Amino acid sequence: MASTASLADGDDSVPPILTGGFRSFETPRPASADAWERQKAELRKKLWRLLGDLPPLCTPKVTIQKKEVRDGYTREYFTFDNGAGATVYGYLLVPAAARGRGPAILYHHYHGGKYEQGKEELFLPAFAEMGNSTLVTGPELVQAGYVVLCIDAYCFGERRWQGPAGKREAGGQTEWALSKTFLWQGRTLWGMMVRDDQLALNYLVTRPEVDPARIAAMGLSMGSTRTWWAAALDDRIKVAVSVSCLTRYQDIIHTGAINGHGIYYFVPGMLHEKIDTESVVGLIAPRAHLTLTGDLDAGSPASGVRTINAFQEHLYKLYGKEENFRGILYPGVKHEYTPAMWDETLRWLKRHL
Repeated sequence: MASTASLADGDDSVPPILTGGFRSFETPRPASADAWERQKAELRKKLWRLLGDLPPLCTPKVTIQKKEVRDGYTREYFTFDNGAGATVYGYLLVPAAARGRGPAILYHHYHGGKYEQGKEELFLPAFAEMGNSTLVTGPELVQAGYVVLCIDAYCFGERRWQGPAGKREAGGQTEWALSKTFLWQGRTLWGMMVRDDQLALNYLVTRPEVDPARIAAMGLSMGSTRTWWAAALDDRIKVAVSVSCLTRYQDIIHTGAINGHGIYYFVPGMLHEKIDTESVVGLIAPRAHLTLTGDLDAGSPASGVRTINAFQEHLYKLYGKEENFRGILYPGVKHEYTPAMWDETLRWLKRHL
């Protein structure tokens, strides 16, 4: 592993041998869109296998716990059984002017150690510490005409006690306990989180207010990673916006940024199978995908972001859909969701959704 000094001097290339004696690799670029299409099915199959022995997917039976009429929209509180021993809690925001089927957003909340927050991110100035002190995402999105669905991920919000110890542990302790428990069971915490997001999508497409052909996914940080995994594994997501977490695994190892990510993030065998982030994200092509990352985001080394974005640009050019991908690396920006990023998000949604 290169020293911090060498990285500061501009040497950000991944060396041939990484920590642990692992030989690094570059993801081969396909020669044609047809060639990439042939790889997609096998790659998705590998990813599902690496996520673990997960319970089958289904369309959950949802219970609407209550409804509230707000300024310009209705807020529904819902729950469903995820078929794996846990209750999922979520919000659905429906525009008051909704007539027939319209566009919808599968919104993924972030981590930030804010285990109590979860889906409440929709109604709080959630990014105050990230440079955007006034943004309240839920009302702004629903008042722009989007149906918005957001669930608490494992360990967050109303699910922060759903570990083996129940209410004796919360949040971070639950996260560690579930990670260990699921590994015993041949599963990963990340796989179970991705599965819940798929269940939420399965519910979203059944709503009479939603056009199943006009669904987007979006999120910041952990929400960004949830977004590009969800869009990679499910073609029903037509538009994706990934903010402040575009992480190439080999570059994270090289820069020593492993501990910038929680235990939930790690999927065994990815690099052993010669799969790095550019291939996962590449499964979204040629659907619309916007990535917004700061070049000082320690958890997303700029060298890796450039590799991922360049790989996507190659793929979208093969499809003749260059306008469907945009990757922006903001100079001088850290792990943030800035006002400029939010404006870019809204423009992308309007243009493609």
